[in-house]
Amino acid sequence: MNLALAKDKVKAVFLAAEDLKIAASILYQAYHDDPLFMNIFQADKEGYEERLRAAIREELHTFWIAKQPMVGLFEGERLLAVACLIQPNASLGPNRFWHWRLKMLLTAGFLGTRQMVEKEQKVREQVPAGRYHMLSFIGVHPDHQHRGLGHVLMGAIDTLMDEDRSSEGVAVFVTLPKCLGFFEDGDYGLVKELQVGRIAGHLMFRRKK
Repeated sequence: MNLALAKDKVKAVFLAAEDLKIAASILYQAYHDDPLFMNIFQADKEGYEERLRAAIREELHTFWIAKQPMVGLFEGERLLAVACLIQPNASLGPNRFWHWRLKMLLTAGFLGTRQMVEKEQKVREQVPAGRYHMLSFIGVHPDHQHRGLGHVLMGAIDTLMDEDRSSEGVAVFVTLPKCLGFFEDGDYGLVKELQVGRIAGHLMFRRKK
């Protein structure tokens, strides 16, 4: 697969094991103020940052073990942005692996884990396709925002979708209002507003052309 997309000296490639620690840091910063994560991991209580970091690390580990695509934008050796997707044929459903459920129970507690599973189930029930990619995480390092890197990363996501003949498109659940315009610019259309616990979000879908 060719993911050699370039913007100046930036290239998009699959992450290696040694990239996961930095990728987790980028995603932590991207989702620190996300209402859904703040609700699930109880931002109003002590230890929120530790719980969120642990959950993101565990998610990336699960993606790695399940061999799901994690794409990074690099400038030289420096990782600038990350996107994590679930493939159409993946068995990585809402229930995850048993060890993921156990670790999430320890990290987020029973209510938080239940809300995460509920979110994925609700989203999957409403996606207007049978086989599709699910964009689980996307983030750009704070020091490199406003350079158009998000759109380069979106191009890499489109490449993955286009090269998978079974995929009908890419779905994403957006809970940060400021991100809606970004996905709209990327030709994602609103499917439905969904409520997960006390948090409202927008399910969006980009259909393969």
